[in-house]
Amino acid sequence: MRFRDPEFLLLLLLWVPMVWVYLRRERGSRPAVRFSDLSIIRRAAPGWTVRGRHALFALRLIGTGLLIIALARPQKGNTEEEVSTEGVDIMLVLDISTSMKALDFKPKNRLHVAKMRIAEFVQKRKHDRIGLVVFAGRSYTTCPLTLDYDVLLQLLNEVSFGDIEDGTAIGTAIATAANRLKDSRAKSRVMVLLTDGANNRGEIAPLAAADAAGELGMRIYTIGVGRQGEVPYPVDYIDRRTGKVVETKVQMIRSELDEQTLADIAAATDGRFFRAHNAEKLKEIYDRIDKLEKTEIKTTSYTSYSERFYPWLWAGFLLLLAELLLAHTFFRRIP
Repeated sequence: MRFRDPEFLLLLLLWVPMVWVYLRRERGSRPAVRFSDLSIIRRAAPGWTVRGRHALFALRLIGTGLLIIALARPQKGNTEEEVSTEGVDIMLVLDISTSMKALDFKPKNRLHVAKMRIAEFVQKRKHDRIGLVVFAGRSYTTCPLTLDYDVLLQLLNEVSFGDIEDGTAIGTAIATAANRLKDSRAKSRVMVLLTDGANNRGEIAPLAAADAAGELGMRIYTIGVGRQGEVPYPVDYIDRRTGKVVETKVQMIRSELDEQTLADIAAATDGRFFRAHNAEKLKEIYDRIDKLEKTEIKTTSYTSYSERFYPWLWAGFLLLLAELLLAHTFFRRIP
């Protein structure tokens, strides 16, 4: 709410002389009719018209004030914002090979914790298109670039082991994600690749795929997860006759993360390599990537105003009319 002509509000100062004149008249008024004995009249209780005579002046003050406010032209503004963004297109590349079952990110396995951290990362982004590629022995796009984060998070939640033949095809995964980003017109095109292993499948070498992505102007952040050395891993024992898991035991296996290749992939695309030994470190890494890849948002505001003086005008007019009618009826004075 604003006043188009606020200078008219200075007219409210007229209340001061109006009140002064009214009080002076009330104190200096003399009876128009004289009586020899007023004792009977003094013993009589004053009627409601006598007690309420000041209400007429109150109506005049309020009515005049409302008309002055109407003169100042109150207006209500409706603000609209035009948001233009130079967004970031992000492909999340997630390893779902069976090695991600390792339990060194207690109490859950590596994949479960990685999905939690990715979901937190997605929920912090705004105005960016984000997609998801998963890989093991092969790779495929689980979710193309989208602004519908609810759909993306639902598909992420459904990711599990066994969806793809086992293995670690890092080069193929980069190529799949790059294929999704190549037609993007975003200011920044980014991959965030998370894995716990070394490339052992696929026909595309990881560094060759990274060089191609770098030539296309893409940046790759690589994250290596898992502790070094031996880590606890659940092993299922299956009944040969029924094919069902009858027992699961935890054994120690050696982690085979290829840190050098991941660092080279990041360097080839002007990205960065991160190492996560536990769940807390993985959260810090996604937080850092979130800060590194910020979206530029430009907001232009437009405000349109509509007139709101009519209610004030009518209210003031009706109050002054009420004062006039009451003064000549219920509160009429004998001259």
